[in-house]
Amino acid sequence: MPESNFVDYVKIYCCSGKGGRGSSHFRRAKYIPKGGPDGGDGGRGGHVYLRGNRNLWTLLHLRYERHAIATPGDPGSAKGSTGKDGTDKYIEIPCGTVVYDADTGDFICDVTEDGQVIRLLKGGKGGWGNIRFKTSTNQAPRYAQPGEPLQERNVILQLKLLADVGLVGFPNAGKSTLLSVVTSAKPKIADYPFTTLEPNLGIVKYRDNRSFVMADIPGIIEGASEGKGLGLRFLRHIERNSLLLFMVPADSDDIKKEYSILSDELEKYNPDLVDKSRVLAITKSDLLDDELQTSLRKNLPEGIPCLFISSVARQGLDALNDLLWQELNRETFQDKDRIVRRKMDVRNIEPDDDSPEIDDSEDIDDDIENLL
Repeated sequence: MPESNFVDYVKIYCCSGKGGRGSSHFRRAKYIPKGGPDGGDGGRGGHVYLRGNRNLWTLLHLRYERHAIATPGDPGSAKGSTGKDGTDKYIEIPCGTVVYDADTGDFICDVTEDGQVIRLLKGGKGGWGNIRFKTSTNQAPRYAQPGEPLQERNVILQLKLLADVGLVGFPNAGKSTLLSVVTSAKPKIADYPFTTLEPNLGIVKYRDNRSFVMADIPGIIEGASEGKGLGLRFLRHIERNSLLLFMVPADSDDIKKEYSILSDELEKYNPDLVDKSRVLAITKSDLLDDELQTSLRKNLPEGIPCLFISSVARQGLDALNDLLWQELNRETFQDKDRIVRRKMDVRNIEPDDDSPEIDDSEDIDDDIENLL
């Protein structure tokens, strides 16, 4: 079986550079018998950084490069010359990567934006040369500092896809077909379960040159939150989606029950997923006549927008995109309201007598504009 190009979990060893040692040197020049100390400082060791890169969507490039090592600083030299700093090491990772300490399991950071840089390990500081220790009472110091030691740690990089809309459904619910029709993505499509073995991303082009990102998550089955099937491996990718599009085929024995199973599995995996906005799409609706469709509408889950679509016949796709765009905008405005409420809560706190008055009205406007 060929190896998958989608890698969302990798463990690597990271090591910063050791600081260069300071120089214990004395000036030697003709006709100057006691030139005094002139040893320079050592160079700083290289740092190790993480940097978000929107051009990456998998951790495959790190599967065979399991060591990220920065170079040490050079030692100081004569004439007060400072050693060269070590070269920093940048680890390029896709946006949406969560970083944990492999030994303790502690959360380290979360890289979500393109160009975001986080220092993972600090390089050792270079040691002082003996010129730094010269005083009026000690004019010929013969010692210098060694460089500070390096830092090292094993880290786990775990990718959680960032998408606006995540497709959730049992195997063969029509997720890959929908993605292939509304985007330019070309996922594998077949008539057997678990055709999709890795998440697929596509960009849906909406009206007026607007767009949103859609992610096809491999099929979930009952018990996925306990490790059955492929669900446990890919459930983490659903956490980062702004909106969940549940997909249930029209030929399902019980649409409401199937939706309930999917919802329960997400809640068992992460209770916070219950609060995400969701839409229910009944797929393969080209198999239904008007009478059957009317009958099914009476039995649909309550409290969630529902609509009938057919990716093959291209029925209801425009209405689906309109609904998804509307729900995504609603999420944006809810985020805006949360920012305003948070700011208002801060303003309602009675300041101390000595506290300076702060006008943060412009900050609120800036935060709202950034969301929109």
